[in-house]
Amino acid sequence: MMSAVRPNLLFGMGNPLLDISAVVDKDFLDKYSLKPNDQILAEDKHKALFDELVKKFKVEYHAGGATQNSIKIAQWMIQEPHSVGTFFGCIGKDKFGEILKQKAEEAHVDAHYYEQDEEPTGTCAACITGDNRWGIKERVIKRVNSTCLIILFPPPRSLVANLAAANCYKKDKHLDLDENWELVEKAKVYYIAGFFLTVSLESILKVAKHASEKNKLFCMNLSAPFICQFFKDNLMQVMPYIDVLFGNETEASAFAKEQDFETKDIKEIAKKAQALPKVNAKRQRIVVFTQGKDETIMALSDKIETFPVLKIDPKDIVDTNGAGDAFVGGFLSGLVQEKPLEQCVRAAHYSANVIIRRAGCTFPEKPDFK
Repeated sequence: MMSAVRPNLLFGMGNPLLDISAVVDKDFLDKYSLKPNDQILAEDKHKALFDELVKKFKVEYHAGGATQNSIKIAQWMIQEPHSVGTFFGCIGKDKFGEILKQKAEEAHVDAHYYEQDEEPTGTCAACITGDNRWGIKERVIKRVNSTCLIILFPPPRSLVANLAAANCYKKDKHLDLDENWELVEKAKVYYIAGFFLTVSLESILKVAKHASEKNKLFCMNLSAPFICQFFKDNLMQVMPYIDVLFGNETEASAFAKEQDFETKDIKEIAKKAQALPKVNAKRQRIVVFTQGKDETIMALSDKIETFPVLKIDPKDIVDTNGAGDAFVGGFLSGLVQEKPLEQCVRAAHYSANVIIRRAGCTFPEKPDFK
């Protein structure tokens, strides 16, 4: 018997960013030594990249950030009631911060941002290779400061993130406040993308330990190879509390290498990740690895299950940025409604299939998922 879905049942915490989309050429990517299907944090050398981006190309805005995208998608899949999803993150007291607040409200997500004025709201530019057949509208916008760059090849993409305000989240200034912690306690399912490991490990651990002690579901994403490589100590501090671990094949391979799993087989990696030590023995860890157009792998206790993805004509693919976030959002919508795991995967595949047909992590008014 499924329990009733109610507001604040799903909790997410992460880096809220404003995405910026543009169609670019290969020379532009080569100039800044960006690899396809990779994610890195911005360095000084990437600052000129944004100047050049807005001078040479035409761009458009979408509300983004991995965790926020997934919470939005979960809410969209659930539809009613509104505010099933709660989101915490840090923004600046500026125009872009106001846009993010407006976008969260439009998506019926109960967003509670920590607002500060030391750093501007983080932004994210999505650079798509090819011409406008990918469906990106041509529109000139003004230059903005503090950028995160997403370089996209359909289907591979490369992300360069300049977090700005998102990097300023403070546990004691926001998460610990009684009115905010009450929202955390209301939730039964928790999701935090691995990207937040670079921002506030102590905030993640507080939420993770709460979920474990109360036998609630804590979910996390490997998010990027650099998280597995350069923030593996933070990741492994949280790992014992993770009930559901998400990732794609590139991230899984990086994780396996760092953990000395001595295998490149994605199914074996999923098994080994599933078997890592866990605090709450009442719940067996579930590991879910996507592989683009290839089957999705799920490791449960002593078995591996595979699920084919929904087929799509390559010419219908507009933008693969956000596909992973959408997959997680669909999966979370199933978890919140206490649906069987195979139905969670179906919802995940459906969500990703919808999102890659559109620019940015955007969606039609209502899903037609059955």
